[in-house]
Amino acid sequence: MKRIAIIGAGSWGTALAVMAARAGHDVQLWSRNSDLITSINQQHVNPRYLTSVQIPVTVFATGDLAAALNDAEHVLFAAPSHAARELLTAIAPHLPETAIIVNVAKGIEIETGKRISEIAKEVAGANQPYVCLSGPSFAKEVVAGHPTAIVAASKDAVAARAVQNDLSFDNLRIYTNADVIGTELGGSVKNVMAIAAGMAAGLGFGTNSVAALITRGLAEITRLARREGAQVETLTGLAGLGDLVLTCTGTLSRNRFVGQELGKGRRLEEISAELQEVAEGINTARAVKKLADRAVLEMPIVNEVNAVLYEGRSARDAVAELMSRPLREEVS
Repeated sequence: MKRIAIIGAGSWGTALAVMAARAGHDVQLWSRNSDLITSINQQHVNPRYLTSVQIPVTVFATGDLAAALNDAEHVLFAAPSHAARELLTAIAPHLPETAIIVNVAKGIEIETGKRISEIAKEVAGANQPYVCLSGPSFAKEVVAGHPTAIVAASKDAVAARAVQNDLSFDNLRIYTNADVIGTELGGSVKNVMAIAAGMAAGLGFGTNSVAALITRGLAEITRLARREGAQVETLTGLAGLGDLVLTCTGTLSRNRFVGQELGKGRRLEEISAELQEVAEGINTARAVKKLADRAVLEMPIVNEVNAVLYEGRSARDAVAELMSRPLREEVS
């Protein structure tokens, strides 16, 4: 049995707490919400997320970061990515020396264009073991027992194998790789592509359109990831293509929902107000566009998603713009 701290009690944080407890571990689940903490500890139910799931009694919720991190061997960061710097900075003084930071958030810091591994290195130090856990996984399906496969990526092979061994369970299979860059970018940029796929659905377009967006979206993700130093194999695996397909087609995808509603002509502010949790692609679109502009990379789908989100372009006009681009070879 290991002691596992989870920072963030949203859907994915709650699901991972449940899965870790089912695997026999002692789980400390941190949240800012006092009512949520009380409900988890007394009724063993998260009143906001995955409300139908019974949380094992070996999960203890707390609002005290130091208490949550005490003697933790794995520290799972499951808060929205825009809070990464603030929370990782708060966590750093309380981290046990050998604790592995396991990031499950999928996003990029808007102001700096930094991935969460880069932020963690800045605030927690280069010697703190770090693993990115990513792949095609809806929290609701994982806790329901649906077979799921994801990836633990780390430059530290021992840390990756520790996470693999400790968090794998009957229906949760974890692979390892050494490509943190590709795993993080694949998991982040796919949310932007899911917004685009949702727009196509909202406009009433069929599977031809979604298949084209997934394929060309993967080309854009790969272009950026390779420029940043990622391996192509990662982008064709679970953390790349696998996660992209799930998020672009799955009805549980928040990012796809945002795009779908934009395609129907609704305003972003109105859509966002309905969401219980963050749709990471909204912020990630801006961060990725900055990265692409800085690297002078062509990412037309990312550009059009940004135009719809932040420049007042309609989803229909964005599609027309993509379809009227100059004809070219598929691979260049």
